[in-house]
Amino acid sequence: MSPSPISIREVDDIGALKATYLISSPEASAGTPPVTIVDSLQAFSSSIAGLLSSRAVLQGVGVGDATASPTAALLLNVLQESMGRIATILFAHRLECKMYRLAADIFNDSAIVMDCLSPMFPKPMRVGVLSLSSVLRAMCGVAAGSSKASLSAHFARWGNLAELNAKDSSQETVISLMGMLVRPILGFLESISGLILTQQVGSLVVSRVTSTLATWAALILLLTIHITTNYFAVRAVNMTTLNRQRANIVFSTIFDENRTLTPSQAAHQERIFERDGVLRWKASPASLGSCRIGVSFQYMVQLIASSESCTSDGQSIVAALLHLFEREEYILWFNPTRKRGAIVLKTNATAASQLKAWSHALIVAQILRLGEWKSKTGIDQFILQPATRAHGLVLLILRETLTEHSENFDARLERLRNAGWDVDIPSLQTKPGRRFDIRKQE
Repeated sequence: MSPSPISIREVDDIGALKATYLISSPEASAGTPPVTIVDSLQAFSSSIAGLLSSRAVLQGVGVGDATASPTAALLLNVLQESMGRIATILFAHRLECKMYRLAADIFNDSAIVMDCLSPMFPKPMRVGVLSLSSVLRAMCGVAAGSSKASLSAHFARWGNLAELNAKDSSQETVISLMGMLVRPILGFLESISGLILTQQVGSLVVSRVTSTLATWAALILLLTIHITTNYFAVRAVNMTTLNRQRANIVFSTIFDENRTLTPSQAAHQERIFERDGVLRWKASPASLGSCRIGVSFQYMVQLIASSESCTSDGQSIVAALLHLFEREEYILWFNPTRKRGAIVLKTNATAASQLKAWSHALIVAQILRLGEWKSKTGIDQFILQPATRAHGLVLLILRETLTEHSENFDARLERLRNAGWDVDIPSLQTKPGRRFDIRKQE
């Protein structure tokens, strides 16, 4: 009697059926630092810089220009709003919070610079400059909103997320109000530029900073303070969830030194801007490759077939992987020539199984990079070349590393919990993904 074929049903995040695959059945075989002060300082400087850019925008749309018309100003505003909304739709991804918290401020400050530059351009080019500014602000809104949600959840330790957000909004309102009314920059600008400014007591900063030199001096100072304080604020945050970068740092340290890092120790090695899906051993500048988690089953099949050493349709390899990971909640494949991995998740995949899958991919990538491996089957060393038929070797590495990894993973996970990590919150998959289940056909 021939073995029954296997049916693979793939669903998206909401459970909707997306694809069905039919595979021939394989035969049986082998603590938080204070960030409030710097956060307030960056909001304060950003508020004043925003006032300077608002004045430039008003000049750009024709305030003070006798030839400007209200209709032209309205159309320009409509174009800006439309560009901003389109950018919001295109940029709306779920993002790495620490990385995009700083990126949001870079987008915002770039928009402020664009606004201040707009009056210098002729009217046809001014439309493009202001539209670019609107796009940057929309990107800032998406990045800041998504990162703020993650950071607020991190700081809300006692279930007081609503109270935390309310107080944070109130604080931002107070800081912005102070930024609108403050005027201590006046004396500094007068002393360094020798400019003759208005001497009216009680005037606002924006009303006193009128010349081009004074405006740009104030703007550069404020934006420098804004970006610098935001950088230190982001560096001060010790996230306790394991995203892909922190998982790389923490698990590679466990594998290499048998030492468990705390969130504070891992934060010192963390990069603010990291490439998406990169596999890296500790904080090494060298990359081991890349990996995607939660991909479709079709993507993994295409990755297998894309290898230069693949001489078949890859169905036998898929069948072998299904058998190898039969008791796991994920399936992993790593293409050694492209240095690219793929993790497909089953419908019952948990946060712990996602961590297990990612750390497994990290082990395999490191073994393939070193070219040395203590195998239980007697293979001690190998050299991967483009023409080498490496699929069998990768399957062997996957099989033996899975055995060792499964034996020790629960103990390692408990060590992470004791070190202060929250391993029950999935943070590895940052985009909508797929899940699948396996059913044998009658």
